[in-house]
Amino acid sequence: MAPTNYTSLQLDIPVLLPDALDAADACTGRLVAELTGRDGVTWVHVLAADGDQPARLCIHYKPETLSLGRIKEIAEGVGAQVTKNFGHVLWQLEGITSAGRARTVTDHLLKQPGVQEASVSAGGAVRIEFDRTLTSAPALQRALDEIREQTEDGAEDGHGADDHDHGGIFGEKTEIIFAGVSGALLILGVALPFVVTPPAWVPLSLFIAAYAFGGYYLLLEAIDSLRVRRLEIDALMLVAAAGAALLDQWAEGALLLVLFSLGHALEHYAMDRARRAISALADLAPPTAEVRRDGVVSQVPVGELRLGDTIIVRPNSRIPADGFVTLGSSSVDQAPITGESVPVDKGAVADAALATARPQTLTDENRVFAGTINGSGALEVQVTRRSADSTLARLVGMVAEAETQKSPTQLFTDRFEKIFVPVVLGGVFLLLFAFLVIDEPFGDSFYRAMAVLVAASPCALAISTPSAVLSGVARAARGGVLVKGGGPLERLGTLGAIAFDKTGTLTVSEPELTDAIAAPGVTERDLLTSAIALEQLSDHPLAAAVVRDGLSRLGGDSTIPKARDLRSITGHGLTARLDGEEVFLGKAALFDDIGGPTLPDSLRATPARLEEQGRTTVVLRQDGHYLGVLGLMDLPRPEASSVVDRLRRIGITRMVMISGDNQRVVDAVAEAVGLDQAFGNLLPEDKVAMIKKLRTDSAVAMVGDGVNDAPAMAHATVGIAMGAAGSDVALETADVALMGDDLGRLPFIIGLSRATSRVIRQNLWISLGMVAILVPATLAGLQLGAAVVFHEGSTLMVVANALRLLVWRDRTETAREQSDRSLKAGI
Repeated sequence: MAPTNYTSLQLDIPVLLPDALDAADACTGRLVAELTGRDGVTWVHVLAADGDQPARLCIHYKPETLSLGRIKEIAEGVGAQVTKNFGHVLWQLEGITSAGRARTVTDHLLKQPGVQEASVSAGGAVRIEFDRTLTSAPALQRALDEIREQTEDGAEDGHGADDHDHGGIFGEKTEIIFAGVSGALLILGVALPFVVTPPAWVPLSLFIAAYAFGGYYLLLEAIDSLRVRRLEIDALMLVAAAGAALLDQWAEGALLLVLFSLGHALEHYAMDRARRAISALADLAPPTAEVRRDGVVSQVPVGELRLGDTIIVRPNSRIPADGFVTLGSSSVDQAPITGESVPVDKGAVADAALATARPQTLTDENRVFAGTINGSGALEVQVTRRSADSTLARLVGMVAEAETQKSPTQLFTDRFEKIFVPVVLGGVFLLLFAFLVIDEPFGDSFYRAMAVLVAASPCALAISTPSAVLSGVARAARGGVLVKGGGPLERLGTLGAIAFDKTGTLTVSEPELTDAIAAPGVTERDLLTSAIALEQLSDHPLAAAVVRDGLSRLGGDSTIPKARDLRSITGHGLTARLDGEEVFLGKAALFDDIGGPTLPDSLRATPARLEEQGRTTVVLRQDGHYLGVLGLMDLPRPEASSVVDRLRRIGITRMVMISGDNQRVVDAVAEAVGLDQAFGNLLPEDKVAMIKKLRTDSAVAMVGDGVNDAPAMAHATVGIAMGAAGSDVALETADVALMGDDLGRLPFIIGLSRATSRVIRQNLWISLGMVAILVPATLAGLQLGAAVVFHEGSTLMVVANALRLLVWRDRTETAREQSDRSLKAGI
C-alpha cells in the first residue's frame, strides 16, 4: 500500500492520452515510468475504468518537492493533454522580496477556495495550482490584489498589471530612505545632548520619530503575517523594540529598528538584484519586428507576428522571433540563450517548404532564437513560433517557476524555523520571570529577555538558503543552463556518477552513410532507393543521414517512391509499406524477433565486420527478401574527451555510456572519449534498469536528448537534456537543460551546484553560529545594542555571500572560452 500522508492527484487517462487504446497501452506505461522514481513521487498507478468513469492515472506526491505543474510538464512531454479541471498560473509579484513575506503570501493563497498548491519565492515568483471548478485565475488575482491593498505594495502579474511602482512615496527606494532617515534621527537624538542641553522631550521625540520610520515597513509585514496566523521575525523585532521603550531604553530600541530595517532593505535589494538577473532575460527580445507581408515591409509588434511570417533581421540587431533562415548568412551571438562563448554561423535552409513541414530536421546552422544578436550579415527568417511560445519566453517562464521549487535545505530551514521561533518565544517568556529566581529588579530581567529575543531571532537563517538558490538559478540561466528549482541545483553537487547517451550527446549527431553493401542480385540503387523511401518518414538523425547521403550517391535522383504506414519498432528499427510490400529496416537482431527468413550467408558476417570498424549498421528486408546492409559513422564530439577529463578533476568518479547502439560501436566511442564502461544494445527499459543499478552506489545523472532517454532521465538523481533550445520535449522532461548543444556546460553547472551548496552551508554556519554565540552572551549580560549590531551583521554577511554566486565563474571556463575563440578565428 502507498503511504497516505502525501497529496494524491488523479488524471483521466483518455484526457491525458487521447490516442491510448486502453489503460494498459504502452503510452500509459511510458507515462507511469517517467513519473515513477522521481524525487517527491512516492507511488504512481492506474485505476481501471469503472462504469462511466474512465481509467485514471493516480499519482501520490509531495507538493513541496515536486509541483503539480512539473507533473503536467512530464505528462505533456509524452503527448498528454492536461485535464481541463486543473489550472496553473505563474505570476510575478512586486514587493515580495523576503522569505518571511513570501511565506505570508503563500499562506494567504492556500486559504483561498480551490487552491491545491501555492508557492511564492523570496524573489516574487508566484505559482498556483487550482481547481477550475472552484476558482479561477481572475479570482486568485483579486486575492493577490487584497494583499497589495493591505500593504500598499504593487503587484505585477505579467498580464497587464500596472508597471509603475507602488512601494511608497519614493518608489522602490522608499524602504532604504526610511531606514536612512531613522538612522539620522537616532544619531541626532544621541548627539544633541553632547552639543547643547535640550529639554528632555526633544531627544525623546527624535527617538520616537526614529521608531516610526524604522518600524513602518516592519509593522506592515508583521500585521500581514498575523492576519494569516503566522508569527514572523518582524513581529519579534517589534516586540523587542517595544520592550526597550517600556524600559525607557529608547536609543537602544531605535538602534534595533534602524539596523533591522536597514538589513531588511538590503535583503530586499539583494533578492531584487537576483530576480532582475532572471527577469532581464525577458527584455532580450526587441519589442517590434520588421516583417514582409504581400511584398510590403512594415514594423509590427512582436506579439502580432504570425507563424510563417518572413522577418528581416538587420546587421547588429536582436532577432525578434524563433525561426529558420531563408535568405542570407551571418554569425549570431546565442550566448543569451545557450551560453555559447562564440557566435554561431547561420545560413539559409535548402528547402523552406520541407523545413516548414518538418521543423525537427532543422540544424543549428539554420535555426535562430528570439533575443539572440545578429552579426554583420542581413538575414531573412521565417517565423516558427509566436512570441509567447518562443524558446526565450519558455526559458523565462521555467526559470521563474524554478524559483518557487524549494531545495531540500530550504525545506529543512523552514521546518526548523517553525519549531525554533515558538521555542524562542517560550524561552523569552520564562526569562521575564528570572527576577523571581535571582535577586535582580524586574527591569533587568525584562531587558535581558529582550536582548535574548534579538539574539535568538533567526533572521539570517530565513534568508540564507533562498538568496543562495535564487542567485544560483539566475547564474545558471545566464550561463545557458536551465535548472528547474533548488532541488536539482543541490542534487547536482552530490553526483558521483554520470551516464551518457551516445547519439547527439557524446557524438556530433551528424552521422554519415559510409557503406551500402547490397545483397547478391540487388543493385546499390535498389538498396538505397528503398532505404531512403522509409527513412524520409523518420526524424531520427541516422534516418536523415541515409536520406542525405543516399540521395548524393544516387546523383541527386529524386524519383524515390512514397512509403506509407510507418511504424517504429522501439529500440530495433522501422517498418512501412512500399509498393504494396512490407519493408523492415533495423538492427540485425530485429529479424530474429519478427520471424521470417534469416540473413543469408552472403550478408551474415557483414554487420559484425562493419561494427568492428565503429559503424552503426542497419539491415533492409522487403517482402521477405534481403536487400543489403548500410553502415553509418557518427564521430565523437571534439570536446567530449576534455569534458570527461574536467569531470574527473571535479570529482565524478564513474562515467558510463548507455546506448541502444551495437556494443562494438559504443565500445569504440567510449574508448575514444575516455569513459569507464559502455553498455550497448539497450532498450529504453534496459536503460532504466541500468540507472537504478547505478543509483545503488551513488547519485547519478543521466545525460541525453530528452526524447528516447526520458524514462532513464526520470529515474536518475538528475535528468540532464542536451540542446534543449531546439527541443520542447527536452525542456519539459529534464530537471536540468543545457540550452546549447555544448557538452562543456556540464562541468560548469556541476561546479556551480557545488559552489551553491558551499555558500548555503557557509550561510547556515554563519546564521546558526551567530545565534549560538549571542544567546549565551546576552544571558551573561551582553547589551541589547551590541546584540543588535552582531545580529544584523550576520544577516548582511549571508546576503553578501549569496550574491557572490551571481558572478561565479568556473576555473576552467575562461581557458575553454579563449580556446573556442581561437578555434573560431582559425588560430
